Amino acid sequence: MIGDPNSENPSNQSMFSYPHDLSPAKRGKHKIFIGMAPGVGKTYRMLEEGHALKQEGIDVVIGLLETHGRKETSQKAEGLEIIPRKQISRGGLTLTEMDTDAILERSPQLVLVDELAHTNVPDSLREKRYQDVEVILNAGITVYSTMNIQHLESLNDLVARITGVVVRERVPDKVLDEADEVVVVDVTPETLQERLQEGKIYAPQKIQQALNNFFQRRNLIALRELALREVADNVEEDAIASTPQGPACNVHERVLVCVSTYPNSVQLLRRGARIAGYMNAPLYAMFVANPERFLTKEESLYVETAEKLCKEFDGTFIRVSDNDIAKAIAEVAAQYRITQIVIGASQRSRWQILLRGSLTHKLLRLLKNVDLHIISDADEKKNQPNRSALELE
Repeated sequence: MIGDPNSENPSNQSMFSYPHDLSPAKRGKHKIFIGMAPGVGKTYRMLEEGHALKQEGIDVVIGLLETHGRKETSQKAEGLEIIPRKQISRGGLTLTEMDTDAILERSPQLVLVDELAHTNVPDSLREKRYQDVEVILNAGITVYSTMNIQHLESLNDLVARITGVVVRERVPDKVLDEADEVVVVDVTPETLQERLQEGKIYAPQKIQQALNNFFQRRNLIALRELALREVADNVEEDAIASTPQGPACNVHERVLVCVSTYPNSVQLLRRGARIAGYMNAPLYAMFVANPERFLTKEESLYVETAEKLCKEFDGTFIRVSDNDIAKAIAEVAAQYRITQIVIGASQRSRWQILLRGSLTHKLLRLLKNVDLHIISDADEKKNQPNRSALELE
């Protein structure tokens, strides 16, 4: 589910659905609102849904809210009960944290918790806020929480390379994986920069520094893609888990290049790598060996060259042994959830095709929701004038 926190959706109330059959014996549901950066409207959206559920008769409280001085967020919280924070004395200072015990004692149906990646005050019972949330969920209370994509543990190094910022507060991937629902709160990088310049995210003295660093357009574009891709991964994994025979379609593109013992396999791989690059998709290559014959030294060299090139493209090379090439390709495509297949045009005569059938036609019958790219001899000669076309049949 993707949405702008300021958009209206009067016709679609399903986004406010709530499991009414919760009881203390059941684990609470966890819904995470995730965004590419501060200021996209995660907290606003969470509060918006909290209000809608309260109107439906659900017992909703705010367990922890961070407004960061944002007027619109503070106003949106009005009318919702807030559990007072716990006061903690440290070194002459009074610090505050979410009062998990008070939430458990209050025992609402739904609690709203901001900034899931937050690190608690030292010597707290639990180190991280997501651990407090786990306790609340185990008590049978549903939790809506917020986080930014850069706080996800597995993306930490990548985010550091993109933005130059090492994120210290991180959430394990399993927290996102185990969530019952993940919602991307999405705005364009241009809209987010406008919000920043209007003073809706940080104080005026911090605006220019933010624009020059973390909030550079190229950083926001990359972070936005990470957020959308992460949720797409979850959607696809959920579809696979809920559909034993596999989902009706795949969210991500995956490219498979079918190579043989012909020298033109190299050109096919390069074409497949370009397609994978355009689609930002993983690359696979496969060779189907005939179990009834051995490869010559020259043929083995062609296959080894294709495997080496595939690895240079950061692809995965797959070898299978089967008399039925089309069936083998279809099985690998299903196993790896392939969406794009690249093969070479057949060099066989029309008479041979009539007698034995066309590999292309066989694949079209066997494959579902897969695009087939047939690279002809003429296509390849544009770049490699002295090479013969790859023949798979």
